[in-house]
Amino acid sequence: MRPRPSTLAVWGVGLVLAYGLMSARTAPSPDRLWGDLPVLSGGRVKPLDSVARHSLLVLSGKQSVRMNGRPVGATAWLKEMVFQPDVADTYPVFEIDDPDVLGSIGMASGRQRRYRFLDLQPHLSELQTQSERAGAVRPQLRSRFQKALLRLWEQVLLYWRIQNTLRLTGPDSELPGVTGSVHEIEAYQTALNERGESTAARPVADMSSVLSAFQARYQTLADRAEFRVLPAGAPDRWASLGQGLLDGSDGSPLHPAIGFYARMGDACRSGDTAAFRQALFDYRDWLGEHVPGASAQGRREGLFNRYQAFYKSLVLYVIVCGLVFLSFLRWPAELRRTAYGILVLAFIVHTGGLVARMILQGRPPVTNLYSSAIFVGWGSVLLGVVVERMFKNGWGSLGSAAIGFLTQIIALHLAAQGDTMEMMRAVLDSNFWLATHVVTVTAGYSATFLSGVLGVVFILRGVFSKGLEEEAAQNLTRMVYGIVCFSAFFSFIGTVLGGIWADQSWGRFWGWDPKENGALMIVLWNALILHMGWDKQVGRRGLMNLAVFGNIITALSWFGVNMLGIGLHSYGFMDKASLWLIVFCLSQAAIIGLGALPARFWGSPGTVS
Repeated sequence: MRPRPSTLAVWGVGLVLAYGLMSARTAPSPDRLWGDLPVLSGGRVKPLDSVARHSLLVLSGKQSVRMNGRPVGATAWLKEMVFQPDVADTYPVFEIDDPDVLGSIGMASGRQRRYRFLDLQPHLSELQTQSERAGAVRPQLRSRFQKALLRLWEQVLLYWRIQNTLRLTGPDSELPGVTGSVHEIEAYQTALNERGESTAARPVADMSSVLSAFQARYQTLADRAEFRVLPAGAPDRWASLGQGLLDGSDGSPLHPAIGFYARMGDACRSGDTAAFRQALFDYRDWLGEHVPGASAQGRREGLFNRYQAFYKSLVLYVIVCGLVFLSFLRWPAELRRTAYGILVLAFIVHTGGLVARMILQGRPPVTNLYSSAIFVGWGSVLLGVVVERMFKNGWGSLGSAAIGFLTQIIALHLAAQGDTMEMMRAVLDSNFWLATHVVTVTAGYSATFLSGVLGVVFILRGVFSKGLEEEAAQNLTRMVYGIVCFSAFFSFIGTVLGGIWADQSWGRFWGWDPKENGALMIVLWNALILHMGWDKQVGRRGLMNLAVFGNIITALSWFGVNMLGIGLHSYGFMDKASLWLIVFCLSQAAIIGLGALPARFWGSPGTVS
């Protein structure tokens, strides 16, 4: 018996994913091992790999950089940033797509979008002056140009802090007569040991002067550090390299990690790969013995970063959409089965990423705007899998895969704002309410979007093709109405739970906050669709138009309130999202306009009523 095409496709994609998982776990390179080292950044312990990826996303919008046509991974870039800054300065990592910004600081705009630090270096003084002027303007009154200037200056400061985390850069980076970090630490330790001792050759005053120079240097290093590399039993006890060196001035032994990082730095600068690897392994062994929790956290999150479950699921969602579209032309039954199998596989990968994030954070799935995008897509796909299992017509696969793809794209753009596992805001720092109100109301978002996308599919297929048959139209109508029922229930329960949370957190159940108003609008709109459908006040086409308009309401409630910058829920702001939010709403309005066309303009006029 020959295997079905759908079975072969699913097994093929599964083997590709299995290979991706194995490649994320095997053959560790020195850069990968370096990337797994734990540090404290943004209030939480994370691997250097996460620091590198988030920093590159903020600087250039990508998780890698290209140099002479070859890709350089994030961890390799970070290693050169802290150990070989002169090399890192030659990498084009600053994304500048505003010619006015370039002109204002005296740089000529070219075809490239990304620039090297060496390109910016002669213009830093002017950039600082311009950014100070822009910073003096109230945030609500800043122009696009002023916001872009401030964003570039913040990127420069981030770049500078990273480079000065383990070793000072610039004119004061080298000490006279000292070669290498290991030699410097030995000289500092000698100065500490000889403190208070007087000899004819080296009076006490001379030793105090030498020690003061060391301490001033390390105080500067502590002030500039972007992250803390010296581990301790509790996160609040981690220290930067500079602070660890200062702490040794009271006679206590220097933190062992200082020596390991010094060895790694010297080996990296001299190009001695074997010495770097040995220092790295020695430090990993020390971490495993003294701070096993932080060491394991670094390895787990490093594996999560490398596997990229959400990106893999995004690719699979695109494949599902393509197969469903092809099924309209040929092999409908086989391609729909194949699409459904890959949708289930994508859902499993998506779920794995979601569960991994929960384990790493120790939190429920929705903690910020990024995770809400991931969860909205996951919830829509879960509903789509169930709906497609019931109706077996391809529409559930298409609608849910489209939402899965779009929400993953949104999440990718949100990730460019920084750490997606950031420390919780105080108002959100409650596992109970995160597991109830936030997750429940976000499930309502998922269902509302799925019903709206199915409405879009109905309108576009009915207007532009003659292939929308009566049976398919009836199935779509039942699917949309059933999903709206689900959405109305979860939106209502989630909104009520939010009121209870607000009563406990802020002392009032309801305050007409923009986010609260948006949640109420979603509940009322879903209730309106149900009532109008139940009472036959609208036909099939009217029901679909109402469902599509629900996309606008949900998008404004989900993202729009963050654009306002007011209210107790105004967190997760993205200034670049305003344009895309407007474009999305206009696209949905245009589809509603198509849905309102008279039946004679429809390719499948028999399905209108």
